[in-house]
Amino acid sequence: MGRLDGKVALISGGARGQGAAEAKMFAREGAKVVFGDILDAEGRQVEAEIRAAGGEATYVHLDVTSEDAWRAAVDTAEKTYGQLNVLVNNAGIYIRKRIEETTEDDLDQILAVNVKGVFLGVKHAIPAMRRAGGGSIINISSTAGLVGNPYGSPSYTSTKGAVRLFTKSTAVQHAKDNIRCNSVHPGPIQTDMLDAAMGPAEERRERLSRVPLGHIGTVDDIAYGVLYLASDESSFVTGSELVIDGGSTAQ
Repeated sequence: MGRLDGKVALISGGARGQGAAEAKMFAREGAKVVFGDILDAEGRQVEAEIRAAGGEATYVHLDVTSEDAWRAAVDTAEKTYGQLNVLVNNAGIYIRKRIEETTEDDLDQILAVNVKGVFLGVKHAIPAMRRAGGGSIINISSTAGLVGNPYGSPSYTSTKGAVRLFTKSTAVQHAKDNIRCNSVHPGPIQTDMLDAAMGPAEERRERLSRVPLGHIGTVDDIAYGVLYLASDESSFVTGSELVIDGGSTAQ
């Protein structure tokens, strides 16, 4: 018995890193998975790997800033697998600039992907989940959505704080639809995005020193938390934050 048997999930940003780990884990746990990205070659490779392992998965091209693309992705889930039960808003970008260095175009870009993309995913998943009798939405925020960081990107922090509060609003307004919505707040996790965010070796060492467990997390550390929130094990959990950060924000 898989923990997601009978469920259909839609995951954004699933071609690599954390999203790919979630897609693979969900499929191993019995879910039928639709996952999207703009990295089509990588996405099709992940789809092939899941199918080779005996899982059910369909890759779609998904630019999360496009409402039409979200409509198509949700439509693919319902037409291919019959319903939609789980949405993971995983896609995100990072812009490593201080406030005064951040251009208007930078801000427009990061808001479009990290905030508008999450909003549109939720908007189009809700009617499908209502048709399915309920569902679980997991929005990937960050510890940057909880606390400030002397090395952090202020624009990124702004978007992840927005995701946290949007999650709570969704949870409160759609509990009556039997739709749960929670946010996940990763600390430093070994991904391409972390490499871009970490900066020079000296800064990397200093940031690592502020993780009480003493090491960077893995994509599976996050995927297991997302799996819990997607499953019926978390049926009484909504509007909450799941912090997976090695203790970073506990001090």
